[in-house]
Amino acid sequence: MRVPATRVLPIHPVDADRDTLREAAEIVLARGIVAFPTETVYGLGVNGLDADAVRRVFEAKGRPSVNPLIVHVAGEAMARGLVADWPATARTLAAQFWPGPLTLVLPKGNAVPDIVTAGGSTVAVRMPGHPVALGLIREAGVPLAAPSANRSGELSPTRAEHVLAGLDGKIDLILDAGPTPNGIESTVIDLTTPRPTLLRPGPIGIADLEAVVGPVERPIGKSRGPLPSPGMMPRHYAPRTPLELHSRDTLDARISDLEGKKENFGVVFCGDRRGGDEKRIALPANSQSYAARLYDVMHQLDSLGLSRILIELPPDTDSWMAIRDRLARAAAT
Repeated sequence: MRVPATRVLPIHPVDADRDTLREAAEIVLARGIVAFPTETVYGLGVNGLDADAVRRVFEAKGRPSVNPLIVHVAGEAMARGLVADWPATARTLAAQFWPGPLTLVLPKGNAVPDIVTAGGSTVAVRMPGHPVALGLIREAGVPLAAPSANRSGELSPTRAEHVLAGLDGKIDLILDAGPTPNGIESTVIDLTTPRPTLLRPGPIGIADLEAVVGPVERPIGKSRGPLPSPGMMPRHYAPRTPLELHSRDTLDARISDLEGKKENFGVVFCGDRRGGDEKRIALPANSQSYAARLYDVMHQLDSLGLSRILIELPPDTDSWMAIRDRLARAAAT
């Protein structure tokens, strides 16, 4: 699929221009694809009720048909129109965390095309917290099926230029509102299981969820049948450059080894250790600040023609769970 060179329209991240949103909404309603910012990463928005439009986004991304999409809504009323059941747990979580980076997996309603859910019986829905995302949904008047705005399996985009680099000529429009604030994808929780089950860790931590709904299960082993959520593929969020993960204890030895071999490699440190140039970058020791910069830094290193990228693993604690999940999938072979 090829469209004319993708247009990029700047838009204010808070005070979004109504005319720009209207133009983007018209593209969505004409079965076009619009990349837009959320508070997590940039997404590719299509009419989530139109199977042909959704098929276009799978084609643009090269996304496997077994990988479902999240449907983005402008509020609880729109979400209820997509699901067969809206339990008290969903109402409680939506009241606490919407708009925001929390995706709820619920029984699929008849309005949702099967292609959205990869043929599964559940649908993933969330209300994004970014003014541009909400403005676009409200202007279009339809829920937006919106995966991350990148080629399938590759690094998620946190800036419009990341989107353009990967999808120029494959999508119709990019709304450029600058960098996204959270930097990693939403937390996904399955509400169709006996206890709520965390499917993908994200900006809303498991402790935050449990404070609202009680104990939350963590999935064990591989999901059988259709995947209930995106972000569950073994290899995902990956740069083109080979990636190695190291503890602090093994990282120094690996750096010395590669320096001895005169390799052109990059390093991402956790905490203020030895950053300072374009190939040696120290990310903050705070998990939220680290997450906000992670993909952007990986995009930067991926553009340098390096032999490999070494990443120092952050602590193995709940507050770092989402970041460790993304790193493990990015390094998978």
